[in-house]
Amino acid sequence: QVLLVESGGGLVQTGASVRLSCAASGFHFNMYDMAWFRQAPGKEREFVAAISWSGTQTKYADSVKDRFTISRDNAGNTLYLQMNSLKPEDTSVYYCAADRHVHRIMPSTAIGDFNSWGQGTQVTVSP
Repeated sequence: QVLLVESGGGLVQTGASVRLSCAASGFHFNMYDMAWFRQAPGKEREFVAAISWSGTQTKYADSVKDRFTISRDNAGNTLYLQMNSLKPEDTSVYYCAADRHVHRIMPSTAIGDFNSWGQGTQVTVSP
């Protein structure tokens, strides 16, 4: 049974940094691309960042590029999202997700390509 558990969210001020973690179990973590998505109240879930199964390729939404860094520890079955220079518009519930296919050539940014999701962790950035 696939299990993804996010942690690390909280209430921070504008300009602060936060690191989210996602502990994965129940599947061969090192074979699947992983991603972070986020969803603000009243909005659709949106792509934030993705990383290849090997950790060598990454993709970012334009809104977070140069501020957020996605990484993974395949030995520890953990996905990370380092978020720097946080803005109020980054306030959302952040979800980690696992791709439905193994060993993609390039990480996907399409929500439909991810079929396993964590429960989410709230990040609130105060002005």
